[in-house]
Amino acid sequence: MAREAATQSFDNAARALNIDWASHYDGTQIQRWAEAMGQTLVDHRQQELAAMARGDLPCAKANEHQLLVIGADGGRVQTREKSEETGSRWKENKVLTITSCLKGDGAEKPPEKLVSTFLATMQDAKGFGPMARLEAERRGIRNAVEVIGIHDGGNWIDPLWEQYFACHPRILDYYHASEHLHDAAKAATTALGGHNADTLAEELLQLLWDGQVDSLLDRLRQLSGQAGAPADLEPANAPRCVLANTVGYFFKHRQQVDYPAYRARGWPIGSGITESGVKLFGKRVKGTEQFWSVSGAEAIMALRSKWLSEDEESRYYWLGYPVTAAA
Repeated sequence: MAREAATQSFDNAARALNIDWASHYDGTQIQRWAEAMGQTLVDHRQQELAAMARGDLPCAKANEHQLLVIGADGGRVQTREKSEETGSRWKENKVLTITSCLKGDGAEKPPEKLVSTFLATMQDAKGFGPMARLEAERRGIRNAVEVIGIHDGGNWIDPLWEQYFACHPRILDYYHASEHLHDAAKAATTALGGHNADTLAEELLQLLWDGQVDSLLDRLRQLSGQAGAPADLEPANAPRCVLANTVGYFFKHRQQVDYPAYRARGWPIGSGITESGVKLFGKRVKGTEQFWSVSGAEAIMALRSKWLSEDEESRYYWLGYPVTAAA
C-alpha cells in the first residue's frame, strides 16, 4: 500500500490494490493509511534530528566513498490553503540528492554515478538544512575521500551550504550558468544591436568553459555598461536588467565556476541528478488538480524518498524490515 501510494495517485493505487487483493478500497482510504505510514517515517526522522542535535550521529557505512556529490533544489506543490503573503496555493518543496561516484580521469572518462538517495520536505530552508546534514551523515560524509556540492545558484542554497557543509567546495551547475550567458547574449543583441546573439554567446561560453571568470566578468560589465543602467521599475526580463543581473550572478558565484580545475579532478559539473529528482517528486505531488495538506504532502514525499532512493536501507524498507534495520 505504501509503495503504490508513493508511485501513483490514491485512486489509481486503490484500483491496483483492489485488482491484486480482490478488495474494495477507495482512494480516500488509501490516502488515510498511506499518509499514516509516511508520517511514521517523518516522526522517525524527527527523532534522528533531535538525536543529532544532542551529538548522537546516525550510523553510517564504514566504506569510503571516493566522491560524494550533494545537490539541493526546489520544486512546487499546490496546497489547500493559500499563502497569506502571496495569495497563492503553490508552496516550494525542498529536494536533496546525495550520490556516490567514481571520479573521472580528467580527460575522456566522465565521473560514474553509483548510488543516489533522495529526500524531500515541505519545510523551509531553515528546517531543510538539518535534514540535509542528517542524510549526509547517514550516507557517510565523514568517511568520503572527497565531498562536493553542485547547485543552480538559488538564493537559499549558499547560506545552507555555509552552515552545514562549509568545509566542502561547491560548484555552480554549468548548464544553469550557460543559460544565463545565452540570455545575456540575447539581451545585449536586443539592447545594443551590432551583435549576433549566437556568436556572442559562444564567446561568453568559451570564457566560462576555460575558467576565465575575470575576463568573463569584464566582458559582461562592458556589455551592461554600454546598455546602461536599468530604469526604476523596469521589468526583470528587460535587456538592461538581464545584463545587470547576469553581472551580479557571476560575481556572486565567481568562486564556484573554476570548471577546468573541476574537470581535471574528475568531478561532475552538472546538477542533472538533482534536477531529475525534483521532477520525480513532482510527478507524484505536483499537478493542477492535486491539492495537498502540508502534512499530507510531507508524509507522501517521505514514502517517495524511500521509493526513489537506491541504498540498502531503502531496499530493506520495501522488504518489510524496520526502517533502521540497515543503518
